[in-house]
Amino acid sequence: MSQQQPQRPQPSGQEKPIKYSDVFTVSGDLASKPVTPEDAAMMQTAENLVLGKTQKGGPASVMQSASTFNEKTGQVGHTDVNDVTAEQGVSVAEIQVSGVRIISESVAGQVVGQYVQPQPVPQRSPVSVLENDSVTIGEALEASALTAGEKPVDKSDAAAIQAAEVRATGRNEIMPGGVAAAAQSAANMNERTMKDENKIKLSDVLTDNIAKWPADKAATRQDAEGVAAAEIRNDPNMSTYPGGVAASVASAARLNQNP
Repeated sequence: MSQQQPQRPQPSGQEKPIKYSDVFTVSGDLASKPVTPEDAAMMQTAENLVLGKTQKGGPASVMQSASTFNEKTGQVGHTDVNDVTAEQGVSVAEIQVSGVRIISESVAGQVVGQYVQPQPVPQRSPVSVLENDSVTIGEALEASALTAGEKPVDKSDAAAIQAAEVRATGRNEIMPGGVAAAAQSAANMNERTMKDENKIKLSDVLTDNIAKWPADKAATRQDAEGVAAAEIRNDPNMSTYPGGVAASVASAARLNQNP
């Protein structure tokens, strides 16, 4: 039973940007901000991390539709992010009360969606979950396989995955046959492959492979900064990919900091 439902954006012929106040009941600075692809990717990552999937008709889906319109009409760029969301982030929180699961999703501290699930959803746990239920670096990478899985692996992805693996496992070198090694091989192969449809995708490298790590740890702000720095240094545009490796680790770190 839904307690608060976001509205589907209804684009007009005037090609004005779809703002947060157009699709959610919000106030303050957030209300006047256009919904951007990076904001939508962060919420999609957060939903995948906590719920195991993107909710149909949920905040991430609504934000994706709005941001796609805004990008197609030239109102925002593909890597744009609002200052309020960059500073305060997005979050998906849950509480268990009398056998039901209450989910609250927020953008910049304001609730944009809240609903109840009658039964607890089994936890998706391909990698070991810490006792305090923090989101691990490995789980963040698996989320990026869902949010950016069709992206061909390039050098920036390989660098970010290597930084994530080092921080998660505590090892200062690439493990033979590990995820970072596979990502590096994929990036090298993709450079020699002309057609995108023939290139190795992030989902090919990350799906079901994180469980091979000998160790994993909860994502922290320092981890997120290190992974983002590695991705940015190796990206021609000096930016991170929406919903990609760095973005997913950053979302995990925010969730751990504000459970």
